[in-house]
Amino acid sequence: MEVIEVNKALSNKTRLNILQWLKDPETNFPPHAELGHFDFGVCVQYIQEKAGLSQSTISHFMSVLHNAALVIPTRHGKWTYYKRNEKTIKAYIKKLKEDL
Repeated sequence: MEVIEVNKALSNKTRLNILQWLKDPETNFPPHAELGHFDFGVCVQYIQEKAGLSQSTISHFMSVLHNAALVIPTRHGKWTYYKRNEKTIKAYIKKLKEDL
């Protein structure tokens, strides 16, 4: 986990919102019709709809979050699901507390 990379990923309000939404997916998103649960995370389509941005913009944002190890993508059929990487988030917070 690189603090600078995480800071860059969190420097965008929408990306920060996405992480906040993914913290409580049951409250913020409907379950995917084919699955009915959030075991794999949230379908990228639902993230896009909630954010109100284009598919390409959300794909880029999710790529940035993934490259910073803040989310874990899971491919299920034709859909990609994302959930928070709690291990990285906890390590980031711990590192900030230690260094600052």
